Amino acid sequence: MKLGVSAFAWTAKFESSHLALLPSLKEMGIEGVEVPMFDPAALPIRAIRNAFEAAELECLVCAILPTQLNPISPDAFVRRAAIEHLTACIEVAAAMGCRMLGGPLYSPIGYLPEHRPTSEEWRWAVEAFQSLSEPLEACEVNLSIEPVNRSETFFLRTAAEAKRLCEEIGNPRIGVTIDTFHANIEELSIPAAIRLLGPHLKHLHASENDRGSLGRGHVPFPEIVSALREIDYKGYLMIEGFGFDSNEQSAPGYLWAIPDVTPASLAAESYSYLRSLLR
Repeated sequence: MKLGVSAFAWTAKFESSHLALLPSLKEMGIEGVEVPMFDPAALPIRAIRNAFEAAELECLVCAILPTQLNPISPDAFVRRAAIEHLTACIEVAAAMGCRMLGGPLYSPIGYLPEHRPTSEEWRWAVEAFQSLSEPLEACEVNLSIEPVNRSETFFLRTAAEAKRLCEEIGNPRIGVTIDTFHANIEELSIPAAIRLLGPHLKHLHASENDRGSLGRGHVPFPEIVSALREIDYKGYLMIEGFGFDSNEQSAPGYLWAIPDVTPASLAAESYSYLRSLLR
């Protein structure tokens, strides 16, 4: 297993200035950094690739769909536009040197129609992800679909639902991200959810129940690591927490983080905690 950190700890708007963080993260022992992607065209693609290569760090991407792009929309035009956007995300991720693109890519965060998922919506999701097979293969990128909690989606909340979706898509490049913040809400047992997914699990967001430093809350990380070892998981434990920096008003932690937990201290404390578990 590898240890990484999400740039969401610092910012939701990743820019060239944030590349200065990479050398210190490498020195800490971090092996990969996950870059937020909202608009693929807005990222400094070449600068990101060059900086990650210079720092000898792996670049990963967590993408979030804009509100107007929805692969399970009842509007066929919106569905087509969403697939075009996802294709662009794959191509830009590859141009940055990324081989793992993840996120809740089945619908925008906060899309909450007042019904349970319908058979049509499920079919649209399967068809959308199947249509990405060619760009994923051509770009040599894997896609990891992330269930999120019921306040953020109605469509995909649990490992069991995500496993069923992956089995119906039927592409070995497409798997599942478990985010322990969301799973702490939706799963009866996070270790059991990991075992259920088995080889479908491609990525893991290690996130405390309050999105703070790992090990301070009640997410059962020792048991999670044991379950990951049971399924012979070889991917990332990607630290995804939110630190506070008064200069980063776009960051999630600007509103939610404990003020005395900086992004750097969150990364360092969480890395040390996970490293101790892996030892």
